[in-house]
Amino acid sequence: MLRAFQRSTIITYAVLVGVTVAAWLAMLRVPMGERDMTGMEMTMTPTLADGLTFIAAWAIMMAAMMLPSAMPMIGLYAAMQRDAPTATARAAEVSAFTAVYVVLWAISGVPIYFASVALMAVAASTLAYTTAGVLIAAGIFQLSPLKSVCLRHCRSPLGFILGHWRAGWRGGVTMGFAHALYCLGCCWALMIVLVVAGAMGLPWVLLIACVVAAEKILPRGEWVARTTGVVLALLGVAVAIEPGLAAALRGASM
Repeated sequence: MLRAFQRSTIITYAVLVGVTVAAWLAMLRVPMGERDMTGMEMTMTPTLADGLTFIAAWAIMMAAMMLPSAMPMIGLYAAMQRDAPTATARAAEVSAFTAVYVVLWAISGVPIYFASVALMAVAASTLAYTTAGVLIAAGIFQLSPLKSVCLRHCRSPLGFILGHWRAGWRGGVTMGFAHALYCLGCCWALMIVLVVAGAMGLPWVLLIACVVAAEKILPRGEWVARTTGVVLALLGVAVAIEPGLAAALRGASM
């Protein structure tokens, strides 16, 4: 029985690594910042086709960015499926947990899409001050109690699972949804920075993915979050003082 649990955990990690590698390869092949959907060449009027294309690309990007830091949680959840009667049942429960997590992050691309379209109508000077405001707001959020609460749940897989345990695949859906909410609460500000300041360019994707992983996995991840907050706030002040920096940030990411 123990070997079966160990095998299922290894398979879970192997699948997650495979999906993550595939997502990163897709990102590296055609970075989202180079697509028409980034707001560089999108029409001013959102269309269903544009929106669906954007959300599909956003889902791939979120899988590449978020699955590495979610692996400890998903792997521990897979290892604790002792009540599952069969290997198929265990796979269904872990798949439900993971799928809900990824789907919720994909859905977050809907408001991001409309925000990207709206940025097209903003004058360069206004965009610069918008970028400054987003950076400062994100920096303040990184230092907030809400950030600390959400990050604490993300950094403690065992505590989360013991506090939210539900059996069966429906339990996997419920727990995956709860974990995704904490993850969204922890990282939403960084994603707004990615869109507004970084124009969803590959350098910003790599940077923020590393920050997210460091916050959730490294021993002093809370200090990573706070340091990031200070850096973002100072960068926002710098952009407010010298608006030309906003164009430099977005241009460097393309």
